[in-house]
Amino acid sequence: MNHLPSADHFALVSAGVFLLVGMLTGIWKYRHMMRSEDAQAPVYVDICHRTALMYAFACLVLQQLALHSRWSAAVNLAAVAIPILWFATAVFAYAVHGWLQDTDNQLRRPHKLGSMTVSGALLAVYMTLLIVGEIGGTLVLLLGVL
Repeated sequence: MNHLPSADHFALVSAGVFLLVGMLTGIWKYRHMMRSEDAQAPVYVDICHRTALMYAFACLVLQQLALHSRWSAAVNLAAVAIPILWFATAVFAYAVHGWLQDTDNQLRRPHKLGSMTVSGALLAVYMTLLIVGEIGGTLVLLLGVL
């Protein structure tokens, strides 16, 4: 008995979660804008809001690719789940920077996380894994469609 979700269902649920996160972070952004003299939210509050909305639609593209991919259910699920999990880590990181208001550019040196400094090597590894995960999963699905 298979208890794993299908790739397309995982992608659809993820799209709904990212859409909801985008809407909720929109409230967060709006509250900052209403309290700010220049009607601006902190940079990473804005980035978090927009990225969550963008990833909602990216999940729908992954869903459609999974629906039409000829790979096995397990390969399709992995190819959908890996990029979506990386999407989630990015939105989470943006939310943390938005909450802490510790930077307006997470890639500026020194790399800050609150009062801490993050190793440039650690950030480079994270970004490399994110790139490989997002592009790799999408490429696997696209090749499954082709």
